[in-house]
Amino acid sequence: MVCILERSTHMRHVGSRQEAPVAANPSGRLLAEGARFNEAVAWLSGGTFVRKGIYRFRTHEEANRHAQDCLARGMGELAARRADP
Repeated sequence: MVCILERSTHMRHVGSRQEAPVAANPSGRLLAEGARFNEAVAWLSGGTFVRKGIYRFRTHEEANRHAQDCLARGMGELAARRADP
């Protein structure tokens, strides 16, 4: 079965931000904008919340459960740290 996607005429254009073209020598403004973006993303991530080590799981479900538990615990700790003045 072949699925052919046709271009829809009912799509809306939201926003007006223009992507800067890739340049061999970027401007200082673009470098500063990129640095701010990287800092924001790094601040949001807070890490993977999975401690270093070797983990062996019997099933993929067990591995996924472990990853979800680590993520939930880590996000809770991060939220508590950010909430305390």
